[in-house]
Amino acid sequence: MTLVLSQSPETEPVTLEDVKAHLRLDHESEDELLNSLIAAAREYLEQQTQLALMTQIWRLCLDSWPIDKCVKLYKSPVQSIDQIEQFDASGIGSQISTSEMLLDSNAHPARLYINAQSAPEQVINGIEITFTAGFQSASEVPDMLKRALLIHIAQMYEFRGVVSANMQPAAVPQGYLALISPWVRRSI
Repeated sequence: MTLVLSQSPETEPVTLEDVKAHLRLDHESEDELLNSLIAAAREYLEQQTQLALMTQIWRLCLDSWPIDKCVKLYKSPVQSIDQIEQFDASGIGSQISTSEMLLDSNAHPARLYINAQSAPEQVINGIEITFTAGFQSASEVPDMLKRALLIHIAQMYEFRGVVSANMQPAAVPQGYLALISPWVRRSI
């Protein structure tokens, strides 16, 4: 199983203005840095929670259909299944209809129930499921996650002279894990 980001979000769950208000900044000289910290904090939170905070497009590649007929998409919430392709031995894909599939878009991770399908002829990554995931607007993102983003951005901003922006996040602030814990998927 391989999960590939096909299209990054066009907006962030917190705005530059939100961050500047949180940091009590009124100048524009570090706006570029702050925008990069916003993206780094969002990406880190998404890695920790398997959430997609804003609308983005993903491609899940599978070698075969699962025995239990339930494909875990490993991103939530899922807005739509855009395309399912299965590849023959020469690598030519054919689309599979999603009409008889059932999507549990709010499960964590989201799940797609499929009817019996024939095995793909292409042995590695013979199945590709393209889907759109994420909250449709920043107002739908839970406030606790926005708060976690703001305190994480503040810590990265505070350590900006010690750790470069491309090396962030160097650490998470106290209280961060408590804020995101309801969305962290734990396994035994």
